[in-house]
Amino acid sequence: MIEVVSQKNLSEVLPLIRAYQEFYNVTEISDDRNSKFFSQFGESRPSGCQFIYREAGIVVGFATVYFSFTTSITAKVAVLNDLYTLPNCRGKGIGRQLIECCRSFAEKNGAARLQWAAAKTECNT
Repeated sequence: MIEVVSQKNLSEVLPLIRAYQEFYNVTEISDDRNSKFFSQFGESRPSGCQFIYREAGIVVGFATVYFSFTTSITAKVAVLNDLYTLPNCRGKGIGRQLIECCRSFAEKNGAARLQWAAAKTECNT
């Protein structure tokens, strides 16, 4: 089940954001700073939106979409900046569902495309 992150469920996604940042070797992780930063996103916010995926009531994945613009096509674009699923939940299609949710959200909000770049790892080489 996918839902929009809001003040009522933000605390549930913070441990996954921390794990995501650890994967990217962020040295100064702050749950307080993360809470403040991710509070700016929402379903009707111009900056973007964050989504979570629940399995049996537990948050097991998230994705964050930021809006930006690109000169090459002179249009608004959506950037799938974050996509993370707990390691024990991978391979179940959760990531694909989150990507599709972000694509649909981008389209509904007038983005010409959804773009995404990921770190190269053993999982996606």
